[in-house]
Amino acid sequence: MAALLVILGAVGAAIFLAAAVVVALFFKLWLTAKAAGVPFPILRMAVMRLRRVSPARVLDGIIRLWKSGETTPLDDLEAHILSGGQLEPVVEALIAARKAGLDTDFRTMAAINLAGRDVVDAVRARVNPKVLVIPPPGSGLAGITGVAQDGIQLAAKARVTVRTQLDRLVGGAGEDTVTARVGEGIVAAIGRARSHRDILAKPEQISAYLLDKGLDSGTCFEILSVDIADVDVLDNIAARLNSSRAEADKRIAQARAEVRRAAAVASQHEMRARTVESHSRVAAARAHVPLAVASSFTEANMGAARPLHGVLNHRLRWRWRA
Repeated sequence: MAALLVILGAVGAAIFLAAAVVVALFFKLWLTAKAAGVPFPILRMAVMRLRRVSPARVLDGIIRLWKSGETTPLDDLEAHILSGGQLEPVVEALIAARKAGLDTDFRTMAAINLAGRDVVDAVRARVNPKVLVIPPPGSGLAGITGVAQDGIQLAAKARVTVRTQLDRLVGGAGEDTVTARVGEGIVAAIGRARSHRDILAKPEQISAYLLDKGLDSGTCFEILSVDIADVDVLDNIAARLNSSRAEADKRIAQARAEVRRAAAVASQHEMRARTVESHSRVAAARAHVPLAVASSFTEANMGAARPLHGVLNHRLRWRWRA
């Protein structure tokens, strides 16, 4: 019996000592919570410490939320930290959103933070719309270039005012998509113009075309306005193409003329060869004349139908018979 009492006493002492240590460690935080009017038991702080969650961070966040009128449960804050999220930006963004009159809650802000978005910047862009400069500064581009139907190349710079849509931050496209779509729209708008003078006279044609296309669909932004800041004339593409075409036509004509010249030269050499051949045939024919004359003298035949000696013999025979 005495041993049991000793064991119970030792256990009680250990429990009392542990409780004293817990109270000593978290008394200041508990006192802060009490002063702020936030229910945060000491035992809950100890359990959070065992889960490797800083009670000080949770307490600071819950006090700020409760004082701003957002009664978020402690479980949501602790769950966000355990999920690997950043509590301070979420608390700051939620307070700013509530002060701006936006309809949102802690879980929405926590989901945006866990998705890798800058939740504070998102709320600021919702309250105070941001301006996207296209092309972005530092890209090295003089502007988004396009060619009008008259062949003149233009470069345009745009400023797009966008406002964040908090409900589309998770899964919605970001600034890069909006920038790419606006650049594509500028190229298409310039290409639709019959003359570059139309764009220079009314740059708002580009803005109207971009706003009508609905470039913010599927993104986390809402495009409020598109302003064309600058339009520059870069090059006369049509004149350069016509010059290149004329040069190509010139080379083709020269090549065809060279073919015709080569054919004429070949024909000339062929005619010369035929002339030489004809001369050789004439010379060969002339060479047969002396041979024919010599043969006629040899045969005593100077062009008669029959040899002379045959005719003479026939006449002599007729006279002798007579």
